[in-house]
Amino acid sequence: MKRHALTALFAIAAGLLIAPAQAGAAPAAPTGHKILGSTPYQGWNTYFGLGGDFTEQSVREVADSLVAKGLARAGYNIVWLDGGWQDPEPRTAAGDLRADRTRFPNGLTPLVDYIHSKGLKAGIYTDAGPYIPGRCGLGSGGYYQRDADQFAAWKFDAVKVDFLCGIAADLDPKTVFTEFARALRNNASHRPIIFNLCNPVTSPDWGNYPPEQQSTYSWTYAPAIAQSWRTYTDVGFVFDIKFKDVLRNYDANARHPEVAGPGHFNDPDYLGPELGMTDEEFRTQMTLWSVAAAPLVIGSDVRKLSRTSVDTLTDPDVLAINQDPAGVQAVRVGPAGTTETWVKRLANGERAVMLLNRGDSPKILTTTASSVGLSGRRFTLRNAWTNQVTESAGTISAAVAAHGAALFRVGPARGKPGVPHVTAGLPQVTNVGGLPTPDGTAPVLAGGDVARVEVTVRNDGTRPVFAPKASLAAPTGWAVIPIGAAPALLAPGSAATVAFAVTLPAAASTGAATLTATTSYGVAGGRRLAQTTVSAVVVAPAPPDGEVVLSHHTWISATSGWMSPTIDLSVGGGSPLSVLGQVYPTGIGVASPSAVRYYLGGRCDRLTAMVGIDDAVRNVGPEGATATFQVIGDGRVLFDSGLLTRDDTRRIDVDLTTVRVLDLVVGDGGDGGYNDRADWTGLTAAC
Repeated sequence: MKRHALTALFAIAAGLLIAPAQAGAAPAAPTGHKILGSTPYQGWNTYFGLGGDFTEQSVREVADSLVAKGLARAGYNIVWLDGGWQDPEPRTAAGDLRADRTRFPNGLTPLVDYIHSKGLKAGIYTDAGPYIPGRCGLGSGGYYQRDADQFAAWKFDAVKVDFLCGIAADLDPKTVFTEFARALRNNASHRPIIFNLCNPVTSPDWGNYPPEQQSTYSWTYAPAIAQSWRTYTDVGFVFDIKFKDVLRNYDANARHPEVAGPGHFNDPDYLGPELGMTDEEFRTQMTLWSVAAAPLVIGSDVRKLSRTSVDTLTDPDVLAINQDPAGVQAVRVGPAGTTETWVKRLANGERAVMLLNRGDSPKILTTTASSVGLSGRRFTLRNAWTNQVTESAGTISAAVAAHGAALFRVGPARGKPGVPHVTAGLPQVTNVGGLPTPDGTAPVLAGGDVARVEVTVRNDGTRPVFAPKASLAAPTGWAVIPIGAAPALLAPGSAATVAFAVTLPAAASTGAATLTATTSYGVAGGRRLAQTTVSAVVVAPAPPDGEVVLSHHTWISATSGWMSPTIDLSVGGGSPLSVLGQVYPTGIGVASPSAVRYYLGGRCDRLTAMVGIDDAVRNVGPEGATATFQVIGDGRVLFDSGLLTRDDTRRIDVDLTTVRVLDLVVGDGGDGGYNDRADWTGLTAAC
């Protein structure tokens, strides 16, 4: 498709243009397809937070918690049993499904009745393929109508239909999901049942499958038969959801916004508070899923959720954007990159605007009202997360934390001028010891460092603000000295930067630390307003000294696409590092994509190593096992391996002179991370 046609399609999906009638542009719901709720459904599912060994008692306790914590009142009203509810012998001699006789001794009816007594709905799980012992846990193949009637007789309100058995049996998902949907609609009890179509099969993550069998093809037929359909593979593993995979699933989910609408929605998978993300990262996931008009299903153990997570899940302004009756899915405005703007048209003509920061350092992000499809001279900006209401002359801006997202509801302003929209900048480390901080990387400081920190204040309103001031707070023992002062007046459309010199004590505690900026300013009427912004920095451990096996030195941070980086072992299996039959005693095993960061402090001269794909991939299969390796010093690429396969190796010998922060980065080679087990072997630094 040509670029201008694709841009027009996305604009149509966002509601920025009026679409002409197009035959076959998206599957329409047939006459017999009943809309079971026009907005995305909400609930909870057992899979990520409880695994497959849940019991009647644990599910009852979660139902109680949904009510007690206010989640049910906020709309999370489906209690969904995922795979694992079934008996090891899942069918009786007569062919009826049955629950695990130990964990559900009285069957599922008492549990469903209890869920309903709490004012909640009940959901259950099956698979579109035939049950194949040893390859999948439960299948309805050959029993579609019987199982649909059974679920309805048990009074379930929703069914998730997987495709693990389906792919094991090499079935066509469109055919079997359509048959199952028909059986649900025609259940003997005439019970309305939500159909969540869940095909997670995705190449190359799952191996090599034809497009028609993959999750990325479901959009072509699912809107006509289901209330929701998965758009990519799982967003994580049991008890483990990472931010990078949240972004991956969101991007895949965003490919076909034109097929979403009231009663049928793209599904990027479940919400994962406290399963591996920071509070900031989970708030970003909630923002992403809300603008995507995605079903909001909690994957965590609700009984253990903190007040912070519950508040994020139940924020009324954010939920209102997700539950907007127009059912429009957000589209990106402008290019893809580390920072992005996404817009969602709302039913009343306003826009929900998300400013997304994928990067590792805070940023001030900006777009305009005209870019998101609005015209005029004055606009009201309602910050969905802070509840602050301001007025802008057309600029939509925010200071956005690393891995963060700002969310505004934007519409024309009316009546008297409102409070000017002022963007109080996040404290940003611009250089350390006179050296610039690489763009897009998390600031790294060390004991004794002197850093320049800047706070930029912008007035994007229609009226001036007066006497802007900024102060900076740092951890105890750090010295903060202002450099210069802000102007007496900040006119509309202007900005001012206040700088500080921050000196760390020689014995500064290592690990995460925060810098807090407080910006205040006067507005018409004599009021003085203030905003507080926070940025994270990392205080590095001591740099290596002498001839050092770098894998044995303390790193600043380390990530792996699958599981966690392992020292002197292959990732995942716990076996020695082995490449092309040679075993290496030291190094780091990772799965792509990966980044391992070390602090060198400018004290090292040379790095040597050998990189390659671990021999463990040969025990998995012929697919995947491609990767790229890069050595990056202070944002500069010092070594690039190019694409490596399981039969390649590369030697590394690079100059580290003056390098403060070293990053060892593994990419997936452009074909996804399936079977990519990468080894950094013999990492030796001369310092």
